[in-house]
Amino acid sequence: MFKQLRPALASLLVLSMVTGVAYPLLVTGIAQLAFPEQANGSLLRDAEGKVLGSRLIAQKFDGEEWFHSRPSAGDYATVSSAASNLAPSNPALAERIARDAAQERIADQGPVPLALVTTSGSGLDPQLPPQAARYQALRVATARGLPLRLVEDLVESHTERPLVGPAVVNVLALNMALAGLKR
Repeated sequence: MFKQLRPALASLLVLSMVTGVAYPLLVTGIAQLAFPEQANGSLLRDAEGKVLGSRLIAQKFDGEEWFHSRPSAGDYATVSSAASNLAPSNPALAERIARDAAQERIADQGPVPLALVTTSGSGLDPQLPPQAARYQALRVATARGLPLRLVEDLVESHTERPLVGPAVVNVLALNMALAGLKR
């Protein structure tokens, strides 16, 4: 029996070391060399180097002077990252969307873009379509006492146009740039 047990235990030990130690270290090392920013969380820092957040995770911004992210079913907490799971026929979903639309509504701006009232699948989508960011530009410019054109130009300069997929604006990066503007 020990003749059969020894090779099995040896295989378990070797495979555990390969798959549990060597492979993760190899992949981490390659990632650190090839993609250091992404491997370390795609962090955004201020001028002093203080971490303000990640380009990959939405943050909540309150107040008229900030661009708002998409709503989050988990209140922007990564632990509870998920969609709301409310069916389109659920009255609670319609009530939440109506409430969010009323909060985001800007006079004479037309209907509120869907991205500002609907949650993403993860609840932590850090990006908005450019039209959703442009929709908020008047509110932000007015609250900050900035020329609308300046805020619109800021949105345009932070619009990312990937090779594949729609253009997007990272809300955290946009708000960081906005914070750096002189009033």
